[in-house]
Amino acid sequence: MSAQQNPAIRPLDHLALRGADDAAALVLREGSLSYKDLRDRVARLAGWLRAQVGEPGARIATWAAKGELTCLMPLAAARAGLVHVPINPLLKRAQVAHILADSGSRMLIATSARLSALEAGDVPPDCRMLGEGEALQLAVEAEPLAPSDGKPDALAAILYTSGSTGKPKGVMLSHANMWLGADSVATYLGLAADDVTLAVLPLSFDYGQNQLLSTWFAGGSVVPLDYLAPRDVIKAVERHGVTTLAAVPPLWVQLAELDWPQDTAAQLRRMTNSGGALTADLVRRLRGRFPQARLFAMYGLTEAFRSTFLDPALIDSHPTSMGKAIPHAEVLVINDQGDLAADGEEGELVHCGPLVAQGYWQDAVRTAERFKPAPKASHYGGMAVWSGDRVRREADGLLYFVGRRDAMIKSAGNRISPQEIEEAALATGLVAEAVALGVPDVRLGQAVHLIVRAAPGISDVAQELPRILLKELPNFMQPKMIHWREAMPISPNGKIDRTGLYQELAA
Repeated sequence: MSAQQNPAIRPLDHLALRGADDAAALVLREGSLSYKDLRDRVARLAGWLRAQVGEPGARIATWAAKGELTCLMPLAAARAGLVHVPINPLLKRAQVAHILADSGSRMLIATSARLSALEAGDVPPDCRMLGEGEALQLAVEAEPLAPSDGKPDALAAILYTSGSTGKPKGVMLSHANMWLGADSVATYLGLAADDVTLAVLPLSFDYGQNQLLSTWFAGGSVVPLDYLAPRDVIKAVERHGVTTLAAVPPLWVQLAELDWPQDTAAQLRRMTNSGGALTADLVRRLRGRFPQARLFAMYGLTEAFRSTFLDPALIDSHPTSMGKAIPHAEVLVINDQGDLAADGEEGELVHCGPLVAQGYWQDAVRTAERFKPAPKASHYGGMAVWSGDRVRREADGLLYFVGRRDAMIKSAGNRISPQEIEEAALATGLVAEAVALGVPDVRLGQAVHLIVRAAPGISDVAQELPRILLKELPNFMQPKMIHWREAMPISPNGKIDRTGLYQELAA
């Protein structure tokens, strides 16, 4: 059954309709919004957006920290028949300019400080810029828009994600993709109306955005938090009675090292991890620190939202497993001959079913590389995401990660394009060659290392290069170390020996 035929799927904005009127839906620094308030704010923001940008399917970008705008926009844009393009608030002007131009956004709503950081030519001529506060104020007076009756397969959002090569690419998500993702996670996490989710992850990521959507699907409450230090997380859990916390491995490492008041730790009912694998040691520490909480290890990719989760009852005995397919997903392991891999045999993880995204925005070439017809063994058929990740399935059905086929760097839960860092280094004119690699790191998962050869006749490059990169790249892309070489190693095919460099740095 297609998404269009499934009567259980609703347009994304209908998530605002699920909670009890007087129940808390969103806890902001300025105060709490009940579900009744949420419905009113979404309706008015949608009405204002429709009046400003009437073209169905037009893209609306937001570039701001967590707050009312970034939390309500996924539902409001959907109700207005528009497509939301959330931009990671950590990105800098070069990346933002690319996203605005690539998406063809008609409006950018951002904080005043971020807007002032943009330079001439960064914003397309037909893209209107508006401050976050002004937009929210104007929306308060707007005529509310009734819940939509849009098609589930209609485009709802474009999430930009880095790959192993080139600039960020926009993953196209439909109403059905996001609705079923919320349904799936709320179901297997067992979320309920009395749950409180602390949203510490960026809302521009699928994992972060689902913090909102799955909680609202269950009628629960969301507390957005842009934390400055891990201790801020402890304070928020205690202050708001948080029951659900999603994080990436580097944050879990930091939280496990802190002294948690026993009563505060006991509030957590569930903890979820994605964006990198948990180690057996970290699992032991988290289980010791939060013995009453259910720990969910998960695997996902933006192109299919999420693929697997491990039953918390198995986390102690199988701490390194990816688990099994989540609801609404079919996960196959396909060997190099194109057949289902045998138990214990390594193969490529292929994700089939209604969570598969619609491809990359205006990029038919890269879409064809990742989105291909499902294997003949698939029950769903249609298009599937061929992840490029190597996994194996054991006889008990549990999946285990083996390795990545591409060179993408995963650091602190961020997917980082090596080519983007290399291009930024080369653009300075200070270096003639550059290679960016992800080197194993206890806290980050992988740390960015940059190997460069200085351009002839250039002096003081060792000090100048980090200064320029700090200006041009977001913090999570900054190299932890820069290694200078008089010559780059060359492989037999005449290219820079990236494998040799990696082995040298990882030794």
